[in-house]
Amino acid sequence: MKPTDLKPPFDLAIATQKVRMAENAWNTRDPEKVSLAYTEDSVWRNRSEHFQGRAAIVEFLTRKWQRELDYRLIKELWAFSNNRIGVRFQYEWHDENGQWNRSYGNELWEFSDEGLMRRREASINDVSISEGDRRFLWAAPGHRPDDHPGLIPSPE
Repeated sequence: MKPTDLKPPFDLAIATQKVRMAENAWNTRDPEKVSLAYTEDSVWRNRSEHFQGRAAIVEFLTRKWQRELDYRLIKELWAFSNNRIGVRFQYEWHDENGQWNRSYGNELWEFSDEGLMRRREASINDVSISEGDRRFLWAAPGHRPDDHPGLIPSPE
């Protein structure tokens, strides 16, 4: 299934499927593949970075996954309306020195009539964790197994 197969207006089933498709795509850590879910002129805010367009998305994700090693992500639907979805997420990764982190955040998504994301705003915070505190242990890159639990409430 492609992102354009699920078009607004969203209902609960479509919004939930959009979120899981995004999670699965990001867990591939393939910037080119991920970028295809966004419009050519998609506008992003990620932490303090602001940029626009698929080429900028690919460049950003390439840098991200060169720095955030062994990245594994879980996204969950928070809310939805006609062409918008709100998501909460967590991901785990380590830096080049082996320090593990868990990143917590929220995303606001807005979609075109064709089902591509035309706007993404992400707010993210990082917490250092020990390797023993990791929760996202499936083989990577790859999607989260269907029987893997979702997110636990924060704070921990």
